Amino acid sequence: MSETATRERYSAAAAAPEAALCCPVNYDPQFLKAIPSEVIEKDYGCGDPSKYLLPGETVLDLGSGTGKICFIASQVVGPTGKVIGVDMLDDMLEVARRNAPIVAENIGHSNVEFRKGRIQDLALDLEALEMELQKRPIKDANSFLQLEDLTADLSSERPLVSSDTIDVVVSNCVLNLVENRLKKQLFEEIFRVLKNGGRAVISDIVSDEEIPQHLQDDEHLWSGCISGAYTEKGFVEAFEAAGFYGIEILKRDEDPWQTVEGIEFRSVTIQAWKGKQGPCIERNQAVVYNGPFKKVLDDDGHAMERGERYAVCEKAYNLYKKAPYAEFFTFIEPHTEIPIDEAIPFDCSRTPIRSARETKGLEYDLTTEASNCCEPGTDCC
Repeated sequence: MSETATRERYSAAAAAPEAALCCPVNYDPQFLKAIPSEVIEKDYGCGDPSKYLLPGETVLDLGSGTGKICFIASQVVGPTGKVIGVDMLDDMLEVARRNAPIVAENIGHSNVEFRKGRIQDLALDLEALEMELQKRPIKDANSFLQLEDLTADLSSERPLVSSDTIDVVVSNCVLNLVENRLKKQLFEEIFRVLKNGGRAVISDIVSDEEIPQHLQDDEHLWSGCISGAYTEKGFVEAFEAAGFYGIEILKRDEDPWQTVEGIEFRSVTIQAWKGKQGPCIERNQAVVYNGPFKKVLDDDGHAMERGERYAVCEKAYNLYKKAPYAEFFTFIEPHTEIPIDEAIPFDCSRTPIRSARETKGLEYDLTTEASNCCEPGTDCC
């Protein structure tokens, strides 16, 4: 599917609002007060990933359009945070950049910038490329062939968004506008720019069935966020394939936004985390899955039954102690800590039971008097 149809339709929507490009979203009105009506009327989306942001975070908004989510996010993250919007359309960027000083004055701080690029290639700064092409325009086949080297140099030396620099990547009804052949690269780019421990919070339209080819070939449906949509399961699997973990569906609209030939299209918001990569070492730590399910399977294939004590590597132990897992586990440190420089590799291909004697130590033979387990001011005996 050609990118041209999307470019033309959204460029027109930057000049005049088009209701068919978005589904109703209830944004927090306190954040909308500071944003000019032009931005709100000409920005299109299907969810609100900004409600999951925290103060002080560095946020990247993919397909930022006229900047609505960026301007909301700038208020949520506050003056200690930072927001970067990326869009490929000059018309959208013009509206966003023109209104940025107005929003900054209204909220009392300036922490938003807008950059020109394609969301499936967050390394290539399109404005930097345009400046270079003005100096050395393409006039013949040789200069055309040199363009590949130029884009590679720009992406490496002056990337639009550097690797491992972003706390949260957000997007609002944009990922499904990317051509299918480039979607794998898109998710790899999201993963690349996130810090270790960072997360993606993405709102987009998904389908409840596979989309037939004749609908995928319809440029109007494609640019309208319909025929390029993932299936509900396929959207989750795209995050898994890119290396994310802890993937959650934060919000799923009960009612479809549109139904085409019996296929329902609805908005979902997904959160996914980066950080499960790295070495596995043994420090005699253990976790207990508390429930409520009888058995669970994590993103690395570790199956755990409720109430059982399992041996895990230090990396997994620390991951489980953070969102979105922490509330579901009990964490057991060994009686004698193993220093990192003495730790041996841990085989994460299995999920072994860890005995209580293993965590306490084979020589552990302490005997104590009964402890006072009552809460202060209560009589529990």
